[in-house]
Order: sequence, then structure tokens, then C-alpha cells
Amino acid sequence: MKTQTTTLALTFTALLGGLRGKEIDVYFGTGGRDAKGIYRAAFDTETGKLSPAALAAEIPGPGFLAWHPDGDKLYAVARIDGGPGVAGFRVGADGGLTKFTGSPIGDGGGTHIAVHPSGEFLLTAQYGGGSVAFFPLDPGGALGAATLHEHEGGSGVVGNRQDSPHPHWCGFSPDGRYAFAPDLGTDNIHIYQIAADNGSMAPHGLAASVPGGGPRHMRFSADGRFIYLLNELSLSVTTFAYDAGAGTAERLTTTPALPEEVKAKEAFNSAAEILVHPDGRFVWSSNRGNDSITCYRADPATGELAVTEVEPIRGAWPRNINIDPAGRWILAAGADSDTIAVHGIDPETGELTFQTKSIIKVPSPICVLFGE
Repeated sequence: MKTQTTTLALTFTALLGGLRGKEIDVYFGTGGRDAKGIYRAAFDTETGKLSPAALAAEIPGPGFLAWHPDGDKLYAVARIDGGPGVAGFRVGADGGLTKFTGSPIGDGGGTHIAVHPSGEFLLTAQYGGGSVAFFPLDPGGALGAATLHEHEGGSGVVGNRQDSPHPHWCGFSPDGRYAFAPDLGTDNIHIYQIAADNGSMAPHGLAASVPGGGPRHMRFSADGRFIYLLNELSLSVTTFAYDAGAGTAERLTTTPALPEEVKAKEAFNSAAEILVHPDGRFVWSSNRGNDSITCYRADPATGELAVTEVEPIRGAWPRNINIDPAGRWILAAGADSDTIAVHGIDPETGELTFQTKSIIKVPSPICVLFGE
């Protein structure tokens, strides 16, 4: 494992050299108050500086965003014809967005979206409706009609938060054979098997998290051997061993994001987003209420996490954070402060340093998506 980790680090260092000094687009999904749609800014991967943000596409409630694997199309959960749906945009040479497709979800509003690596379909997760929606994509990226997969039950551990299903994230295994939907209401990761022709998916199994944890978002380790599941209600990360052949996950350890005495100082705390560094050594999660990012070091052999620091985001209510393609910076979206703040990543420890001159205004940002 030491040799594998060293190889990953060397490979990542080589990639890093090629990405430094590159200016890339960053898109921001928004929701509420004065937000008018999807915003865009330019990001310098060498200096960590963001340009002022400008409106890239006007559309109601474009929350989470996702790329098509071709890199020339972007999809958003949003309001379509007055109801919850998905919109697709073509990306222009100047980074501008032009809507070319849309389709209703047929259930509550989408809280997350993911496009399959094949580019043949995408998924959305509906927190309020308790479902995952499957949308086929034609060769040009146009959306077909949604098929709903409804979750059932609720763990009931945490009052009215867990009396019914609440999927909050959707995504895929590294090989694309399985889909995953962490469900805050059921305390499970719901696992689906993708049909061989990518034309549909079917329930495959469950991976149980800690009772009352409230699963929200998840990420795979860089080598695909582990799943890191963020528990929104308990503000913790549960590590699972992932069996790629069987499409199953075994719960291993759970690491608190904040000490109990720190959580007690806030009227309300809620975990929101989780990230894994491209070389696999570090993990981060965001804490709403405490308005911070917890930094972890990951054991490559066991997947166990150890907290190294808790860094303030210099904003309010970090519903989303994201790491740039070069692995040098984390952008923290302050949904209640209307800010995007840049934090530099220490390459040796994974700890964060706020960049005092790298903060911009974006109305109600709830998703950060780097250009490809």
C-alpha cells in the first residue's frame, strides 16, 4: 500500500505541474433571495484568485450542477415551466451557457444531480419527494422523460427528520456499474445496479450507516476501495469498505467532524459536503452552524480518518465546498453570506489557509462546479 500511495502522489505531482497557472471557469448554482440563475467566475489555479462573478444563465432555482462527460454540456436541477425539473446548457467558447433541453422530474425538487460516465443518462435525488429520478440522454445530450425510483420507510431515530425517506445525493461507482443515493431519512445508502446497456437501473441493496446519523453526501477514496459517507445529523463521516465486484459496502469506522463541546455552542449544526483530495491522502467536510471545514487525514490501508484541524470558512452556512482540479484550493460557498471564499491546501498536511484577498460575492451560492 505504501508503494501504491507513493505512486499516486508522484502521478498527482506530475499532473499538478501541468495545471499550474491555468485560468479556468467556475460555475455557481444558487437558490433563494436575489439569485437569478447560474453564475460564472474565472479562477487562477496558480494564485487562487477569483474574478468577479457574472450571470451565465438566467433560470429559477438552479441548485446543484453537473458536467456531461464530453465537457461541453452542463446540467442543473432547477424549475422548468413552473415545476421541479432538470435543464441542460451548452457551454460557449466564452464560458457562457445556452439552455437547449429541459425535462420535469415529476416529484419534489431535486437536491443533487449526477451524469453517468457513459453520458447516456443522469440521476437526480429528491429530498422532499423521497425518490431518485433516472433521465435518459440522447446522443446530443437532450433529456428524455424521468423514471422515478421511490425509497420507502424512515428510521425514525431523529424525530421529524427521519419519519420518511429523504435522498440527498446521487452518484456512481468508479466503474459506473452501480449508482448510490444516501438517504437522510432511512439511515442507509441505497445502491442500484446499472443495466448492461445503461438504459435503466434497479435496486441492488442497502448499506446501513449509524442510527440517527442522517446520510447526506458521499465520496469514494482515490483508489476506489472505500466510501466516505457524510452524516448530516450527527456531523460525522462513516468509512465503508467497498467491494467493487459485488457492489456492496461494509461499515467500518465513524469519525466525528466536531467535538461535542463545540457543537453545543451553536443553536443548530448540520454537516453539508464532503471532498476527497485527488491523491487520496486528505478528506474535508463542511459544517453549517459552526461555519467551518473539518480536515481529515485518511489512512490508505484502513480508510480510517483522523481530524487534523477545523478551519472557519469566513462566511455563513457552507452548504457546498469544492476542490479545484489541481488539488491546491478549496472554494467554500457561504449560502447565507452570499460569498465564495478561497482556501489554500497545505500539500503535506491537507490543512487550509484562508486567502484574504480571494473572496467574491455570489447571491445564495449552494453549488460550486469547476470547469473541465
